[in-house]
Amino acid sequence: MRLRSDPAPTMRPTIPYAPLLCALALAAAGCQPASPPAAAPAVAKTEAAPAPAPQWRVSDWPLPTTGAAAQPDLIAAPDGGWLLSWIEPGARGGHALKFARAGRDGAWDAPRTIAAGKDWFVNWADTPHIALSADGALWAHWLQKSAPSTYAYDVALSRSGDGGATWSKPVKVNDDGVASEHGFVSLWPDGADGIGVAWLDGRHTGGGEGEGHAGHRGAMSLRAARFDAALARSLDTEIDAMTCDCCQTDAALTARGPLLVYRDRDAQEIRDIAATRREAAGWSEPRHVHADRWTMPACPVNGPSVAARSEAAVVAWYTAAGGESQVQVARSDDAGANFGAPVVLDRGEPVQGRVEAALGEDAAWVLWLREDQQGQTLWLARLTPDLSRELQRIEVARLQGRGRGTGFPQLALGDGAAYVVWTELADGAARLRGAKLQPEAAVSSKGESNIAAGDTTGSSSGTRAP
Repeated sequence: MRLRSDPAPTMRPTIPYAPLLCALALAAAGCQPASPPAAAPAVAKTEAAPAPAPQWRVSDWPLPTTGAAAQPDLIAAPDGGWLLSWIEPGARGGHALKFARAGRDGAWDAPRTIAAGKDWFVNWADTPHIALSADGALWAHWLQKSAPSTYAYDVALSRSGDGGATWSKPVKVNDDGVASEHGFVSLWPDGADGIGVAWLDGRHTGGGEGEGHAGHRGAMSLRAARFDAALARSLDTEIDAMTCDCCQTDAALTARGPLLVYRDRDAQEIRDIAATRREAAGWSEPRHVHADRWTMPACPVNGPSVAARSEAAVVAWYTAAGGESQVQVARSDDAGANFGAPVVLDRGEPVQGRVEAALGEDAAWVLWLREDQQGQTLWLARLTPDLSRELQRIEVARLQGRGRGTGFPQLALGDGAAYVVWTELADGAARLRGAKLQPEAAVSSKGESNIAAGDTTGSSSGTRAP
């Protein structure tokens, strides 16, 4: 299926991947000169001065991880609690995917292991996710090697019907049998007992020969499928036959069905953000969220994020169209069928992207990373739901670590608070850290932020309340 924002569709030729340019792009992202963050987005002015919004403050959020951990995923549970998953090194080699649940009081249950193995593909950008289906079952995925070459791996999916005490034998999300890349997964609840899965699929790329993307002879594609409580597959569909090779996908439930966003790719190497929604007749024809027309001959490893409430949806993304790094956000009022003009939240060389979006009843949120000569900083913008006005800009934390190792921060809303989790690097080890944001009236501290590089947030018991 083809994404059209240009007048006449054309056939997509097969274009090989450019690994060297991709590596150079990733390396350049971590060594840029300093410039201050944008003070406010370019938004429409209102005629009357709005009432001042309550300011939100940052406080430490202790996490249940006590040692090396990375690749976090954070979701809000329907009961007002939280689910956090992460990867940590195995005691005897390999890796383990673990998770913990926190109640509304913030107390963490003891961490549990979802799966472990010595044949996994573990990567800073292509990370596992955890999800809940409507029947209360837990779902999780991870990446498992399918051949000796570096980029040959499959997506493994497992389900737990008893709150994570036991997990099913995993099934392969991709059933093509090709030793190539399959990853950058999105999960969403689908029906009474099922889960929807979207992923980037390398079955047309010619396999995972070699030690890098140079083995690609065809294009990466975007696929989606549904799995029921018995892990039976249905609705397996190729949505787009040519996409960016290694940018994250994301999905959110709207009143009209799941909305899926990803970075597209065309024959001219334009890599803009696309959106598609699953309807009764199948997935809609993908359309650009905005025609940035970013020409990029390699994968930037910087995907979009989407959040939705009923018919409203917001998409945040990174672009360097015109040679300038930017973080943008756009809103749809018709469940992703159309989007308004984007609001530019930040621009300049320090902007790294790695965005996360959330949409609450009273505000839209966008989280992103910057890096300058002083190091990395994590920023959060709170806007009115229609994006017409920025309510507050918050420096959530100053991070330890530079470059790719800090990964992709996570953001979730619930129970009158916003929660953020990210990865830091100290003495060569990755550890998770967390922050809680609440309105000023709900916290005793009036400080702007009490989280600085080097603060510890772990709890020896794993149950200390934030």
